[in-house]
Amino acid sequence: MHHLQKGIFYGQTNETVSLDGITLTDTVYTHRKVDWHYHEHAYFTFILEGNVIEGNKKEVYNCTPGTLLFHNWQEPHYNIKPDGFTRGFHVEIEKHWFDSLGISSSDLQGSLTISNPDSKLLMYKIFRANKLDGNGSGLATETLLIELLCNLYLDDKTSGKNPKWVQVVNEILHDRVADSLTLQYLAETAGIHPVHLSRDFSKYFHCTLSEYTRKLKVEKALSLIALKTQSLTEIAYECGFSDQSHFTRCFKEVNGLNPSAHLKLLSLK
Repeated sequence: MHHLQKGIFYGQTNETVSLDGITLTDTVYTHRKVDWHYHEHAYFTFILEGNVIEGNKKEVYNCTPGTLLFHNWQEPHYNIKPDGFTRGFHVEIEKHWFDSLGISSSDLQGSLTISNPDSKLLMYKIFRANKLDGNGSGLATETLLIELLCNLYLDDKTSGKNPKWVQVVNEILHDRVADSLTLQYLAETAGIHPVHLSRDFSKYFHCTLSEYTRKLKVEKALSLIALKTQSLTEIAYECGFSDQSHFTRCFKEVNGLNPSAHLKLLSLK
């Protein structure tokens, strides 16, 4: 089985930024199939453009723009790339970086896909810091990465312990991002009282219901922008925004850039 060292990924490397214990790599996938292999360090893979199928010992992930995966060190997996252009952004973390912060990388076992919109939005910010500041992005990258790992630890710790209604509501919100859902509908579907849902939502999602739905809409918009097949106006309506100005305002509020600026950012190699 192939063992890939720091900063090495199958494909064409656009850019590698080496920080103290963290390596950021922008890669274009060029191999139609990559057989079983593992990497020297724990790392995140974030799909920026295109599609790739990634499999490990337990699961197979169909990755599209915005897919975020985490692999612990020496976790074997393989890749299959469908036709078309595919680009990924990788954040490798060396053990001594975990150790220096008193974080145990062994607590995060195996490979997993991350659906938490806050975590995905943090990865977009790490990508942006890397593209705009390069080797000067160290402070921003470390700060954002610590927040991302805290989310990951929290999600792992609470997985399976939350009330059933939390999962039901979360699935509805993810599946029907563009729909105008009412509190009454969500509560009835999840089998709880509307007041209970409204009162306890932030306890489990760490923000209000309206804030969470905005994050999901912006997250979907980020994925659609990467496809480069629709105008920003079409994306705004597909994601459930009332008009272009509403889309631009919410997008910048959540992601820190307006949609056109993010589109330009994707063109940086």
